[in-house]
Amino acid sequence: MWKRWRIRILLFLAVLGPGFITANVDNDSGGIFTYSQAGAQYGYTLLWIMLPVTLALVVVQEMCGRMGVVTGKGLSDLIREEFGLRLTFVLMVLLVIVNYTNVVTEFIGIAGSLHLFHVSKFISVPICAALVWALVLRGDYKSTEKIFLVASLVYIAYIFAGVLSQPNWHEALMATVTMPPRSVWRDKTYIYMAIGVVGTTIAPWMQFYLQSSVVEKGIAVKDYPASRLDVIVGCFFTDLIAWFIVVACAATLFVHGMGAIQGAADAAEAMRPLAGDYAFLLFAFGLFNASLFAASILPLSTAYTVCEGLGLESGVDKSFREAPFFYWLYTALIIGGGATVLLLPNSQLVNVAILSQVLNGVLLPVIIILMLLLINRSDLMGTYKNSRFWNVVAWVTSILVIGMTLAMLWGMLPGH
Repeated sequence: MWKRWRIRILLFLAVLGPGFITANVDNDSGGIFTYSQAGAQYGYTLLWIMLPVTLALVVVQEMCGRMGVVTGKGLSDLIREEFGLRLTFVLMVLLVIVNYTNVVTEFIGIAGSLHLFHVSKFISVPICAALVWALVLRGDYKSTEKIFLVASLVYIAYIFAGVLSQPNWHEALMATVTMPPRSVWRDKTYIYMAIGVVGTTIAPWMQFYLQSSVVEKGIAVKDYPASRLDVIVGCFFTDLIAWFIVVACAATLFVHGMGAIQGAADAAEAMRPLAGDYAFLLFAFGLFNASLFAASILPLSTAYTVCEGLGLESGVDKSFREAPFFYWLYTALIIGGGATVLLLPNSQLVNVAILSQVLNGVLLPVIIILMLLLINRSDLMGTYKNSRFWNVVAWVTSILVIGMTLAMLWGMLPGH
């Protein structure tokens, strides 16, 4: 019995990476800000969303991982082959634009978190940009993945920050498994925030990156059960961290009537006099780690996706000469994202962060629909296509995610 379990554990550790890393990057600067805002404004009353959001994340990510293992191709590669180069090219252009704004948001998080320690953005942003550029350019897949896994584990800082904030555990747990009172649904802002929490959990770039990572790691069909577990564990871990971020801000900022915040760094600074220096340090350090982590992954994901979609060489295991477009695009996104944060005044950077969420919302429904059309193709997936039950779960989840995303975009229009 022990031998069988030891083999399973070793197999899981061998394929651990793509699913766990992809899910955790979702808790980036924008995600932390959204969860912090939810806790600061509405206390524990938005925690109920975490369970259905986790299910949605598992469903979408599992489908991507399965397509990568079975087909041996990235998502953009499959889209080009099945839907044509014209649609793929348009999607790639849109993805570059969307991910550029996301990269800017990550450098905003880097600048904001280190500003809490009195480090100017003109120092922090160039140094961190050079660091994430060198990480990929000078490394290979295995070494880069190990660094990303360590960065994923650093999110545990938010669990400690949540504990140090001394929340009402009974109230928080009950709010997680029960619906809030009907009165909250009359609050338009509450509904908007609920949609925002869902929208920040599943982003278009995640699907492309996960599938590309599975392919580059070379995970075989026989190892698919362990790869699937990697995806599921990653989804649960990242939403556990999100739960603690909401709890930490609910137990401090909401309880003391702090209300809305202007950024994730503001949450850390406001928490200091309420929960102590340790909670402040953990929250600020978590924000820096998340922003730096995502600033590495997002340009990498974009470079993978575009090169696959256009049929160009890609991969951190290849040299600059073997995959020039891959490395130039990665470099351009980092330089562009960092330069934007340095050149724009801080008051305008908030608008860029909001724009990134809007653009994510525009692109996400298209990606989900294309994924579902692909994974139900017998000629592509064989016996690994969606079962009838999983299709029902997947379509219902996708329709809900699409509906909430469209509702979020509608709410952003003037007059709504």
